[in-house]
Amino acid sequence: MDLFQETRLTPFPLDDGALSVLPQLPLRLPNAEVLARLIAETDWRAESITLWGKQHLQPRLTAWHGEAAYTYSGLRLAPLPFSPLLLELKHAVEAACGQRFNSVLLNYYRNERDSMGMHSDDEAELGAQPVIASLSFGASRTFILRHKRTKQTLKLGLNDGTLIVMSGNTQTHWQHGINKSTRAIGPRVNLTFRYIY
Repeated sequence: MDLFQETRLTPFPLDDGALSVLPQLPLRLPNAEVLARLIAETDWRAESITLWGKQHLQPRLTAWHGEAAYTYSGLRLAPLPFSPLLLELKHAVEAACGQRFNSVLLNYYRNERDSMGMHSDDEAELGAQPVIASLSFGASRTFILRHKRTKQTLKLGLNDGTLIVMSGNTQTHWQHGINKSTRAIGPRVNLTFRYIY
């Protein structure tokens, strides 16, 4: 079965977790317009996080929108309100996966040098089995999943318009991230919708 020919969320085999993929989220606007507007209309920030007691500048730009503050890696994010475009995307994601979300973290990967270290979205305010819906626009990047105990590694190409949904025990047993690349890669914006309790 070719998951990338599907028109609905399709389960992706994942031990100790649950992952679904939708190759193209149905939207009113073309992907290129969404990407351009997200880049232009978002108040992007270069944030520093604390890892192993040291401050590090994140290798990407970020923005936090929604109804609640969020804390990770020593960084507390106060929410900006949802823009009309973000609300439209949120409603499309909610319709596709049958979940309600009240917040979104936007990550802007400007080029191949921007990345996301391996991590789990397991902060207490996300609940015991968080549902994280990840929507990508722009250049394709390889999404890496690594099992915390077995070290099994899976790689999934996230293309323009792709939605993936991580749920169940995924954040308990798996880490995920995006590596830097040695080849030139254009801009990409990723939105991870979540519910903050």
